[in-house]
Amino acid sequence: MTNHYDALETRPPADRNADLFARLPDVVQAAMAAPGHAARFKGLDPATINSRAALAKLPVLRKSDLPALQKDDPPFGGFIPAAMGSFSHLFTSPGPIFEPETAIADPWRGARALFAAGFRPGDVVLNTFSYHLTPGGFIFDSAARALGCAVIPAGPGNTQQQFELIEAYRPVAYTGTPDFLKILLDAGNAAGRDVSSIKRALVSGAAFPKSLQEEMKSRGIDAYQTYAAAEFGFIAYETASREGLIVNEDLIMEIVRPGTDDPVPDGDVGEIVVTSLNRQIPWVRLALGDLSAVLAAPSPCGRTNMRIKGWMGRADQTTKIKGMFVRPEQIAEIAKRHPELGRLRLVVTRDKELDVMTLSAETATPADALRDTVASTLRTVTKLQGNVTLVAPGSLPNDGKAISDERKHD
Repeated sequence: MTNHYDALETRPPADRNADLFARLPDVVQAAMAAPGHAARFKGLDPATINSRAALAKLPVLRKSDLPALQKDDPPFGGFIPAAMGSFSHLFTSPGPIFEPETAIADPWRGARALFAAGFRPGDVVLNTFSYHLTPGGFIFDSAARALGCAVIPAGPGNTQQQFELIEAYRPVAYTGTPDFLKILLDAGNAAGRDVSSIKRALVSGAAFPKSLQEEMKSRGIDAYQTYAAAEFGFIAYETASREGLIVNEDLIMEIVRPGTDDPVPDGDVGEIVVTSLNRQIPWVRLALGDLSAVLAAPSPCGRTNMRIKGWMGRADQTTKIKGMFVRPEQIAEIAKRHPELGRLRLVVTRDKELDVMTLSAETATPADALRDTVASTLRTVTKLQGNVTLVAPGSLPNDGKAISDERKHD
């Protein structure tokens, strides 16, 4: 068991499948106690949802629809049957989307993902995900503590203070976005600060291309990636085999054709749909808007659960930049605040292994003051720093696209 977190990871796939679908009817029944799910599954007998084929016949709920649904029925859109007072934390993510945290140990199922990345009890972990309102910091914090690690709740930004923490506590491990890890290392080297204690990392929230993976390796850091979401916590994680991501235990994953409810054949790229076996937060067939594909062969690491290729882009225009989702609705909000602008398009690229977003805005009256004001609004609405370019009316394509993700995902 030295290479695996527990026996669940290596059980025969048939045993896992039988366990998941024996438990699923009870979860569906719990979900139907909430009005949102009750409306989705009207007339359904939960006892019949006991196989992958039966699950695939249920309608998909898309995460992109949650902001509107939650606005109509606050705070959770009628999809959470448990009382708010039963949860340990209540969060909000950009959208806004409101999310609760179950009051149990390791509520986001993350300890096994950290273990697979080489984290061990007694490690000191520098956690640079945000602890302010959004769940990211708490997702990784609770996972590390469940594994027996000590956590430095650093949050993002403020590199000078980060250096002080690193030099004082000598963390051996890092959690955060891959972009910020590179920023820390580059800034530390430039300032002559000692960040050499960091030897391993588990990153999420942004693309982790091979070029950046190789750079981390050359700098003596064994960095792994995980795929996570605020609704489920850790969904899939990388292992020492470096061949795709292993789906987490207690989750059922499907890959469907984008915009439909229909599963695609293994190997085809489609939209990730997840069902959670958590009776308090019973998401059933929640489509996350991310693309991936199933890898059919067993993982060489010995874990027997489904493998996916990893994050392969977005099924819709919503995209993740520096660990934060940016949605077309937010671009529309910027337009509403600046009626002097015409069409808007947010273009996302990579520059020296960092995400860069540039908002192009049509206007007949370009001026530095307007550009600066729009940049401030962009930062306020998205919580991210971005560039703004003012262009002539009619310059942008008339194709209805508000966000164009031009990053290459290898």
